[in-house]
Amino acid sequence: MTTNTPEEGTPATGAAVPTDAELAQSLAGDFRSDHITVEGLRLHYVAGGEGRPLVLLPGWPQTWWEFRKVMPALAEAGRRVIVLDLPGMGGSDKPATGYDKKTMAGVVHGFIRALGYDQVDIAGHDVGSQVAFSFAANHPQAVRKVALLDVLHPDASLYQIPMLPAPGMPFHPWWFAFNSVAGLPEQLLTGRARHLVDWVFDGFLLDRGAVDEQARAVYTRAYDTADGIRGGNGWYQTFGQDIVDLGTYGKIGAPVLGLVSNLADGLFAAQMQATLPTQAGDVRVVVVPDAGHYFVEEAPQAVIDEFNAFFV
Repeated sequence: MTTNTPEEGTPATGAAVPTDAELAQSLAGDFRSDHITVEGLRLHYVAGGEGRPLVLLPGWPQTWWEFRKVMPALAEAGRRVIVLDLPGMGGSDKPATGYDKKTMAGVVHGFIRALGYDQVDIAGHDVGSQVAFSFAANHPQAVRKVALLDVLHPDASLYQIPMLPAPGMPFHPWWFAFNSVAGLPEQLLTGRARHLVDWVFDGFLLDRGAVDEQARAVYTRAYDTADGIRGGNGWYQTFGQDIVDLGTYGKIGAPVLGLVSNLADGLFAAQMQATLPTQAGDVRVVVVPDAGHYFVEEAPQAVIDEFNAFFV
């Protein structure tokens, strides 16, 4: 973890952080950064390639840049790859409300319709996985196949997370509670988000270099303002409503791929293997070896291979 907090928009090296447009243009495959207004929200996305649309939804504390290592190869395989900054994330608007996953899934549905698509393939990681699941549950005609990466939709088991970790407990997601506190995280983290960014990636990667200096600077810029912190925390503050909504969903009809890390002594993998078959009828769960929670960046070839096999 760095000991000095960079100024907003500046990594520890002192070099300026590229804009989203510059980052998009740095990728092979003619990717472009753009905005579109959906339901009164100005949404940022990056798209490239031609073919069947594949929508990718990032997680916390990341932005569309999370998928930079897989986007060119997925586009080269004959797809229109579209990565959306969710409401509250990166270059998208950060509304006061609407962070429950059902509402966010509705925004995603409006987004794809605004782009001219009736049906898409969709994949999400972390919070993006929760939104992708809700999208498949609430808009079944709009999804052909769905991939869920490392995180399940919120359910009542979240209420069983202990406040204090027991000795030897392999996984203690303290930030679920911290991010649910209204107002205080903004006061503590504004201008200091790099400390949180480094702690998260250093703790949940096997190879810390997989999320490099530039990526950490990009994510710091996204979460270093009060609005950025409030927007990201909104995804956690609606877990109670998400749990209620889950109880109203039937089984997902679309084919589902679960990609999961083997972190926390296999806890993530065991939960997904036990849960997804109860939530969808056509499920395949694959454990990504030798990588942590952020395996889209740590094991991109595994993600590319599984997506190319699944999204056909």
